[in-house]
Amino acid sequence: MVGLGPRRQPSRKGSMADVPDDLLQQIKYLENVFTVNQAKLKEVTNHFVKELEKGKSSILIVPPMNPTWVMGFPDGNETGTFLALDMGGTNLRVCEIILLEGKGEFDIIQSKYRMPEELKTGESEELWEYIADCIQQFIEYHHELEDLKKLDKIPLGFTFSFPATQNYIDNGILQRWTKGFDISGVEGKDVAPLFEAAITKRNLPIRLSALINDTTGTLIASAYTDDTMRIGCIFGTGCNAAYMENCGSVPKIASYNLPPEMPIAINCEYGAFDNEHVVLPRTPYDVVIDNDSPRPGQQAFEKMIAGLYLGELFRLVLVDLHDNKSCKVFQGQDISKLRKAYTLDSSFLSMIEEDPFENLSETADLFHRELGIKTNKPELELCRRLAELIGTRAARLSACGVAAICKKKDIETCHVGADGSVFNKYPHFKARGAVALREILDWKGEKDPISILAAEDGSGVGAALIAALTIKRVKAGNLAGIRNVEGLV
Repeated sequence: MVGLGPRRQPSRKGSMADVPDDLLQQIKYLENVFTVNQAKLKEVTNHFVKELEKGKSSILIVPPMNPTWVMGFPDGNETGTFLALDMGGTNLRVCEIILLEGKGEFDIIQSKYRMPEELKTGESEELWEYIADCIQQFIEYHHELEDLKKLDKIPLGFTFSFPATQNYIDNGILQRWTKGFDISGVEGKDVAPLFEAAITKRNLPIRLSALINDTTGTLIASAYTDDTMRIGCIFGTGCNAAYMENCGSVPKIASYNLPPEMPIAINCEYGAFDNEHVVLPRTPYDVVIDNDSPRPGQQAFEKMIAGLYLGELFRLVLVDLHDNKSCKVFQGQDISKLRKAYTLDSSFLSMIEEDPFENLSETADLFHRELGIKTNKPELELCRRLAELIGTRAARLSACGVAAICKKKDIETCHVGADGSVFNKYPHFKARGAVALREILDWKGEKDPISILAAEDGSGVGAALIAALTIKRVKAGNLAGIRNVEGLV
């Protein structure tokens, strides 16, 4: 893993020389509304610190700062065979992970299954039946020579990447659906029995040992191979962070009478930061995205930086410019495909930013191929600048959450493990975030004391590790936050 200090971003030079005045005026306006300067970054971060602190005191506050009952970091010596189920916004992944004798070493086999769109707004039972079916296919394929009825039950860590309240590590009460899911009858319910019922129905040799969030898994998996990891982050379809807190600093779990210095991982769920719209620099386009979403008024931070929304922001701006009579964009073109909500995702912006040619020929091909729109050079320059502005704003705002946790915990130097499609694939996202972190925390030296690095596999290896850690502490007599103790020993 390599540190991500500020560096010059490779890109084509570009030129606005041929851009007419009406488009130049629009570009200037977009630069004004999408640019987040250093002062604003610091303002957002300071408000973030206050909100994170409030979230630890009450289950009614957002961000909810959910205790996860993951009580400490791995030491690298965990061993055994575990299953991991990763339920995210796009795919379902089933893994078998063997934690080896060598410190921090593991083997993994895995299969991915597409999450059908119709399941995201379908019936609860259909979702759990589909998940159980995928697990059954995986086990039958990878254990085809074994009698499943005679197999010992394999501990499973379930990565359920949605906001959930956890009174125990092996349960999770869904607070609200995110990432485009809206299945009725699940919010406010414990998802663990729903999952276990579908597994039991098929007589699968599995026992649920831990239900985790992908961000907590990212934190633990990264710490397994790097003992300077202190924060885990996700920048993908959604956004989130997790870090280790002391039990005595979390008032909402005071009734458990745990030792004050005992560590507990906190799943921030900070995609919901500033739902009150106090400090985030929202544009009119952000307001439209929020109003037209399945959950208006929720996930305010996520809607400004997550991959699910970057393409939609880009689309809304272009439609607005086309419909603006004082600005000539895509004149005489059929933009019916562009008018369809969420027809573009963050990969569309990625391809525009990666176009290496001076004439932006790849961007022109992209618009023609995907949207049936023929673009001229000034329009291409505007689209390129718009993609840069949206991508840069997302990266800079993403640094605020990391900086807030570091300020709150007085962390002066550490590694931060980050995962997710936007972090891993969006051009310049890492470098832009690193620059913003320097601006927020006023670093002057050449080397960044806090580096955001590519994380280990949190949803797979992290889930397996947390299952292992849970079993390990049960054997050591630490039963805090475990419901089904008998099933773990």
